[in-house]
Amino acid sequence: MEINLNGKKIQSRSKTIMELVLERDLNPGSLIAELNYKIIKQENWEKTAIKHGDNIELLSFVQGG
Repeated sequence: MEINLNGKKIQSRSKTIMELVLERDLNPGSLIAELNYKIIKQENWEKTAIKHGDNIELLSFVQGG
């Protein structure tokens, strides 16, 4: 299916946000996920379905000083 991830159209086989995070080889501990402009709590990623055309933002924390 085609989704919009961080502003770019990509193809994905993932069915949930957690599957997408793992498919992209990202560290779930340092991410915030937004699905169609709504922040999704990490505890809900495994049960939050994604579908064709969804807009998803995966934002990572960075430390600075």
